Amino acid sequence: MSVGFIVVIVIVIIVVLMYNSLISKKNQVQNIFASVDTILKKRYNLIPNLVSSVQEYMKHEKSILEDVTKLRSMANKPNLSDEQKIELDAKVSSALRSIMVAVENYPNLKANENVMHLQRTLNEIEEQISAARRAYNQAVTDYNNAIEMFPTNFMASMMHYRAKKVFEIQEAQRKNIDVKELFDK
Repeated sequence: MSVGFIVVIVIVIIVVLMYNSLISKKNQVQNIFASVDTILKKRYNLIPNLVSSVQEYMKHEKSILEDVTKLRSMANKPNLSDEQKIELDAKVSSALRSIMVAVENYPNLKANENVMHLQRTLNEIEEQISAARRAYNQAVTDYNNAIEMFPTNFMASMMHYRAKKVFEIQEAQRKNIDVKELFDK
């Protein structure tokens, strides 16, 4: 065997390994995003039950309920991009937090068995979403690193791979909660 032939074989093996690695990372991001999407759909399916359970008590917070319903119908539209789904998820999370804070202001509603069950279910789903977001963000970070680092960046460029966006919290959610304000309501 000639040295040239061995070098060609080594280069081919390296290219195949880089290609397979990039494909694997891309597929992992898609797979985990599909899991996030499934959990988000579960949350969106829960929203009508939550809204109908609290609607009678929360006539004053009608706009919050309308916003959540509007966001849910937007989430059920086909062909949303991953970025649009991430953006919509942040808006729904914020609106649901508003409902849960409002529920605290209604003692009869807080004691309602259906609402309590829905709150527990929603909390479980929110925990699942949080875990799925962490897994997605890790997969996206691995993918983004692979397409930006040498030498796989050359192959990723040829394959037209672009960096993916991670789930981030909105600036409003980074602020400290004023607990005193919650008690003064």
